[in-house]
Amino acid sequence: MKRFWDIAESAPQGDGLHAVLLDGRPMRLPGEAAFAVPGRALADAVAAEWQAAGGARDGEFTAEDIPLTRLAATGVARIAPDPAPTIAGLAGYAETDLLCYRATISRLAERQTAAWQPLLDWAERAFGARLVVTEGVMPVPQPAASLKALRQALGGLSPLALAALGLAVPVLGSLVLGLALAHGRLDAETAFTLSVLDELDQEAVWGADAEAQASRARRAGDVALAARLLSLLDRG
Repeated sequence: MKRFWDIAESAPQGDGLHAVLLDGRPMRLPGEAAFAVPGRALADAVAAEWQAAGGARDGEFTAEDIPLTRLAATGVARIAPDPAPTIAGLAGYAETDLLCYRATISRLAERQTAAWQPLLDWAERAFGARLVVTEGVMPVPQPAASLKALRQALGGLSPLALAALGLAVPVLGSLVLGLALAHGRLDAETAFTLSVLDELDQEAVWGADAEAQASRARRAGDVALAARLLSLLDRG
């Protein structure tokens, strides 16, 4: 894509929404609706992406240059009209939440219990969702009341926050970690590290693998992007 604007900036639109203007014209979504987000902080950050896009490559830019825009647009265009499918998809991760499946190797299981159990305890206190823990990878049924409580917790989030979790939760393999991220219980680095304890354990035993490290860096970047969107939403 070729840059066609000189100035990108945010502008208030009323009702707490802010648009992004390209040379004074509202930026639009693929369906031609104007792009508007809650809070100036997020709109300013999106505008900054567009102001920087193409600057280092003679005006050429790609979708990779505007990751925050793409994630926010998912919330505005795809989730806001009907959050139910996104909520249902995210809620499904509670049925096989990573934090409920402990290793059979004692040294790793001890690390997992020490790191993960406080978060499961937090989920029970915060949402009334007690989740069952097991060893190994065989699925264990979770209480219906707990699954319902976690679905309700998702229902209390904004479409843009759901977009952030839609990116982070599949990477983390854990709805509890995603909710902890959304509620400020964890930062992105900590949440991601907790999701890869088994990988780090294997690396400590067998040594580093460049391909695995590159994959981990990409996934960590996705969680960091989701956390950035959540932080900007909190700033308003």
